[in-house]
Amino acid sequence: MPSPPPPDRVECGWLEVPLDRESPDGRRIRIAVSRVPASGTPGERRGVLLVNPGGPGGPGLSYAVTKRAKLPESVRRAYDVIGFDPRGTGLSAPADCGAMGGLFDSPAPDPVPVGRAAEAAYLGSLRRMADDCAAGAGDALSRLSTAETARDMDALRSALGERRIGFLGVSYGSYLGAAYAALFPRRVGRMVLDSVVGPWSWYDFDLRQSRALLRQREVFFAWAARHRSRFGLGGRADEVRQAYARVRDGLAAHPVDGFGPAEFDRAVYRALGRTERWTGLADGIRAYLRDGGTGGLRPETPFDGAASRTYESANRIVKCADGPGPAPARVLADLRRTRRIDPLPVLTGMEASACAFWHHRPGRRPGLGGPDAPPVLLVASEGDPVTPAEGARRLAHWFPGSRLVTLYDDYSHGVFASRGNPCVDRTVAAYLVDGTVPAAHVRCAGPGLPTP
Repeated sequence: MPSPPPPDRVECGWLEVPLDRESPDGRRIRIAVSRVPASGTPGERRGVLLVNPGGPGGPGLSYAVTKRAKLPESVRRAYDVIGFDPRGTGLSAPADCGAMGGLFDSPAPDPVPVGRAAEAAYLGSLRRMADDCAAGAGDALSRLSTAETARDMDALRSALGERRIGFLGVSYGSYLGAAYAALFPRRVGRMVLDSVVGPWSWYDFDLRQSRALLRQREVFFAWAARHRSRFGLGGRADEVRQAYARVRDGLAAHPVDGFGPAEFDRAVYRALGRTERWTGLADGIRAYLRDGGTGGLRPETPFDGAASRTYESANRIVKCADGPGPAPARVLADLRRTRRIDPLPVLTGMEASACAFWHHRPGRRPGLGGPDAPPVLLVASEGDPVTPAEGARRLAHWFPGSRLVTLYDDYSHGVFASRGNPCVDRTVAAYLVDGTVPAAHVRCAGPGLPTP
């Protein structure tokens, strides 16, 4: 747990909740909670601001410190910032799906199957993943859902003695906040939903994300071509694409110390979501083509480490607990359709495909938003491929009176107190501190593409 600079301090504790609220006398789990108190005077205080960094599967205990450090000073003075590890993540009854159908094999099988035998093997790995999660999670398989985490949030509100809570949710955190607003609309204070997950099933969202990543990758290819003298990958987008394909084909034929096409795709997925990572990706591609090295493409922490295993397990369990999954036939049909769009798709984010074989089959998705919730702010980057801006526009209809703050000419995931944009940060801070809801939707100028 990081420490905020003095005189601020961080406090940590536990909240005990039932695993299954329909059996309150049964098994109980502990939710890890952190708090950094407001730094202002009592007259400046506005209450508590719960924060969530996303996922699903992401822990949030340290986020109270790390995100708070980036918040405008007026927000830090006004709110106790509360972080927590949602159930199944971090220190809060962490999920464990074991081998997850070979997900952590090194190198892992190519995640883009070509041909019927490879497709059958792909579906088999999804089935094994579902079996592994059912064995590892046991009676928690159906209880690590977004709706149950939202109920944990309300238990935390009660434990803190607050009538209402403020909330800042990024990425999956936006979906979690929208679910809380649907369940407890009268207990919502001021809510900011940043980099919004749209109101679709998780599988449909994953599919939209995979198509957005293809569009973003074309932007990356053109950007790298414009900087030919820096990267040496070609002066046209199609030449950069050919260089990219040579790297992937080479790693598929001859993985380097456990780094193959699946590991490469994970590196690409991570880099495409934040433009400040594009230089590293282009340099990594060039280094491999020059000398066969993969050091520039490898993650800083191992994919099969304990934190990653918990994240990947919780991610699948939450997504599959949140609503009905796709039929296996649809998974294959969509995979083939995506390959027709582009023979080298990035399928890393298609986690909900495993729900096709899930042992627990929920009947419906959680409610989101609603007419009884107060106006909220939804924040989006116009070119974000991880949570495409269409999701924010769609979810805004579920929150009457709400406003959308869009950062245009921007291509990254995470906006408020992240991109350093004064227009966005001032607008959101005025809402959180003073309750100022803009008269209309707000458009802020973004930084454009980076200079390598």
